[in-house]
Amino acid sequence: MEIINTIGRRKTSIARLYTQPGKGEIKVNGKDLNDYFKSEILQTTVRQAFTISKTDGQYDVSVNVEGGGSKGQAEAIRLGISRALVIINAEFKPALRKEGLMTRDSRMVERKKPGRAKARKKFQFSKR
Repeated sequence: MEIINTIGRRKTSIARLYTQPGKGEIKVNGKDLNDYFKSEILQTTVRQAFTISKTDGQYDVSVNVEGGGSKGQAEAIRLGISRALVIINAEFKPALRKEGLMTRDSRMVERKKPGRAKARKKFQFSKR
């Protein structure tokens, strides 16, 4: 089996993943997953697709991720892993979809408008 190339996005984070059969190593930007994401919650988020499909420790994943914050990056990686698992075995798709891992979360920060303090906040109104 060759290397599977997938992409995952969340907010402004973009993750490019290269998945291949292996021992379950996950490298993010050249670092081990535990070194890149210090939070246990974010590590669990990244591994969630493997847990649902019961494929823990079967695939090595190399990730290049950029943009956004740590949570957005973790969720982008999770989407990319889910897409790779569906390419490997289409039977994983219903279980992953049920948990919401196959849907790209398209919510982004609203842009700042001119004449306003932020996207929707107005400057303070002074009557006199």
